[in-house]
Amino acid sequence: TLENVSKNYLPQIGINAQATYQSDVTRLNIDQSSLPFKLNVPSVNKDQYKATVDVSQLVWDGGATSSQKKMAIANSEVNKQRIDVNLYAVKDKVNQIYFGILAVDEQLGIIGLTEKNLQSNRDVVISMLKNGVAMQSDADLLDVELLSLDQNRITQKALRKAYLQMLSLFIHQPLADNVELEKPLETNLSFGNISRPELQLYASQMEALKTQNYAIDAKNRPKLALFAQGGYGRPGLNMMEDQFKLFGIAGVKLSWNFGGLYTKKNEQKLIDANISNLQIERETFLFNTGLELTKEQSEIQKMKDLLSKDDDIIRLRARVKSSGESRYKNGTYQMNELIRDINNESLARQTKALHEIQYLMNIQNYKQIQGK
Repeated sequence: TLENVSKNYLPQIGINAQATYQSDVTRLNIDQSSLPFKLNVPSVNKDQYKATVDVSQLVWDGGATSSQKKMAIANSEVNKQRIDVNLYAVKDKVNQIYFGILAVDEQLGIIGLTEKNLQSNRDVVISMLKNGVAMQSDADLLDVELLSLDQNRITQKALRKAYLQMLSLFIHQPLADNVELEKPLETNLSFGNISRPELQLYASQMEALKTQNYAIDAKNRPKLALFAQGGYGRPGLNMMEDQFKLFGIAGVKLSWNFGGLYTKKNEQKLIDANISNLQIERETFLFNTGLELTKEQSEIQKMKDLLSKDDDIIRLRARVKSSGESRYKNGTYQMNELIRDINNESLARQTKALHEIQYLMNIQNYKQIQGK
């Protein structure tokens, strides 16, 4: 993490201890035969002991810490953008569920209208039946249609409940079965503009790849550090003094590893290749997104054209139904024909309702594809 990288310049402290036994030690071989007196030449024991405290302070690491900070920031941004991309996918699913609920609500509303229409005609049939000018089978036909509507209502309510449960899981909020959802308002679209989170992800990935060049340069630069060592052992710094002694060392250390120069060019080529692949991936994404926008724009226009005809179809279907109701009362129309006219009007209203929901959904899909 960035916080850990920032601690690279803190002093490093370590404690070490060791005990060794050597097969041989340093000796002073002096020929004393020609000397008038005998020298006492010290020797070192083969068993040696040492305990030290080592302290080092990095002065300059060739820019390695700076490059690590840049990489940590870049990688953090990449992870953040990945989360945004995942949330974008979740938002798309939420939109589908939301408009699914709106479509079910429209269906339930039309079921209610159709039911009133059928019930009104049933009341007429019952009245005619009492006067002996209608048959029981006509009332039975209407009852069958009403029962079918009840079945359809049960199915739609169950579907709505399932959609609400899924939506509740996505938004982490409980939703009552009778909750009412508002239709989104029709808004003007700005065609062509793309601001998807994937583009930000590509940009952050590009930046993360570029920061790797800083790391390559840094590891091929020299490093400078201060160090100090204090300890206690036998022997001390004087190897010929076979006694336990305190000792200390301090200094400056310069290190430069040239091994990375052998692979530097290939590593940079690999980074350039990854950047090039990422650019191709980005351009492909923009192209495919442009195709999706074109398709969705065509769907929006298609729904507009269909909606412009729906009102006329409903008006004509209603007129045919009214005519059928009058003809039935006059005894020149069969009940099954009237039911067909009622269902056709209902179907026309359902079609318009679905076109409206689909039109609004297409607009939302277009904005979703744009990233708005």
